[in-house]
Amino acid sequence: MSQNTTEVLAGGFVLAAALGFALYAGQVAGLSAAGDGYELNASFRSLEGVGVGTDVRLAGVKVGTVTGVELNPETFRADTRFSVLEGILVPDDSAVIISSEGLLGGNFVELMPGGSPFNFEPGDEVLDTQGAVSLISLLVKFVSGGGDDS
Repeated sequence: MSQNTTEVLAGGFVLAAALGFALYAGQVAGLSAAGDGYELNASFRSLEGVGVGTDVRLAGVKVGTVTGVELNPETFRADTRFSVLEGILVPDDSAVIISSEGLLGGNFVELMPGGSPFNFEPGDEVLDTQGAVSLISLLVKFVSGGGDDS
């Protein structure tokens, strides 16, 4: 009977660990059911390193996540949907920039607030965007001496 109890306890522990890992993976991937926010849209020339579940940050603090990315076949730009926490009011002249955490870090979406007294409403589109800068293309330009010296 002692061996049976040990097997049941070990099985329960493995099951609890697997459930905890699945919940953690869902939160990291942005699949949590938290509906405490509103959605905004933006269109980028380059969305390199950003996908569904990527952080949206304001002043370095996570305030949302990217919820959808698709290619617009007419403009050849990456149409992006992202959520922002309900209590965060984003001025309607704000910019959205793809930023990098450093040389080896990943990319994230950064909100750069403007000074307008009016705020975005749910579903609005942010027009002032700046896409990702490719580190490889910058290095190639630097190595090949592609800068103007005049």
